[in-house]
Amino acid sequence: MRLSYIAPALLSCAALVAAQDQTVTVNIGGQTDTQGGIFQFIPNQVNATNGSTITFQWSGHPGNHSLTQSTFASPCQPMDGGFDSGWIFIPADDTDMFPTWNLTITNDSIPLWFFCKQLAPSPHCQAGMVGAINAPGEGDNSFQAFQQAAISSSGTPGQNAIGALVGSGASASAPPGPLTGEITGFAVPTSGAESSSSSESGSASSTSSSPASTTSASSGMSLTSNAFAVIFAAVLGINLA
Repeated sequence: MRLSYIAPALLSCAALVAAQDQTVTVNIGGQTDTQGGIFQFIPNQVNATNGSTITFQWSGHPGNHSLTQSTFASPCQPMDGGFDSGWIFIPADDTDMFPTWNLTITNDSIPLWFFCKQLAPSPHCQAGMVGAINAPGEGDNSFQAFQQAAISSSGTPGQNAIGALVGSGASASAPPGPLTGEITGFAVPTSGAESSSSSESGSASSTSSSPASTTSASSGMSLTSNAFAVIFAAVLGINLA
């Protein structure tokens, strides 16, 4: 079954858009009749200078996708300290008011790699649903090499317990939104979720909260339980709304 999802990713040509101190929109998820299939970022490559804003829009419907920073070495594993939108679920009958997430480029001297961490109906990352900002145009570290590494990767893509606004080379000032009607977010970042961490095995670890806040033992247990519930729902493709 996985081959049916891989084929569109291999056949689709990498699209490259340049942004210089302006805003560029990247759509998250395609339609069944979209060239390249459902599991893709459109465009999947962007060049952007410092201060430019990349607006990611969850326009694929139905869809349940994330925007999660990774590394070239581990394309389907969340990067420690990377940005992560959490999962955004878009019902089939929603055709407008799609949620967006604005990432501002803070270091244009390094390539930024990202993927979708959704696991249902099969891992989206291993179907080729990855993207890059300021990736080399050719060579061993090109976007094409990154995408092929994602498709060829084994194991389960990692899952952060909670999203994060701040990553390496880019950051957001607010979580994805608006989340209205039946559009739902799972484990989306908050104003205190500045960075995320995870393990290669896919188990989630807690993220730091706002320095001004304190957390009791009971609330910590609740956060852990909720985190595992979110991850379990993502594995099964369940809507928690």
